[in-house]
Amino acid sequence: MFLNRLKNSPKDKYAILMVIIGLVMVLLIYLIIFIPIEFGLPTYGILDFEFAWNPDKVELILLTWGVAGITSQFIAICWDFLFIVGYVSLSFGLITLVLRKSEGKLQSIGLYFALTPFLTGILDVIENTNLLTMLGTPTSISAINSFMASFCALFKFIFLFAAIAYFLVGLVVLIIKRIKK
Repeated sequence: MFLNRLKNSPKDKYAILMVIIGLVMVLLIYLIIFIPIEFGLPTYGILDFEFAWNPDKVELILLTWGVAGITSQFIAICWDFLFIVGYVSLSFGLITLVLRKSEGKLQSIGLYFALTPFLTGILDVIENTNLLTMLGTPTSISAINSFMASFCALFKFIFLFAAIAYFLVGLVVLIIKRIKK
């Protein structure tokens, strides 16, 4: 099974490097780009836009944002493509490190969870593409774009939270085993 290769590859030092680079990217982009943009928006935030689900809600959000808000969100979503690289790198590295130290079923499950960061990244790219399409043509928003963006956002967060849960459970199990020794 090709997932078994994750037990040895990438080497731990590269996984740690992925974690460090991913963490730095996530923190810098979040603090320097996303927070200031989010505070500059009236009423609706980016999560409201991601989970609008239908053209009527999207049009309401865009109308509320106005030209300045639409422009700032366009910039934020463009930065989000780099943010995706950061959080995929961070979560893949953390999951890989935990699964290597784990044993038995926890390790077997971790092999599958190691794929979830990439799945969330793919879903995020599809979501962002639909969001950018709606921002680029605010007068003709389709139901497909709003639904696809929300659908991908929903499953992105489900898979991301599942990966975080695996990491935390795995980490707690490792800490308990280390304390017992």
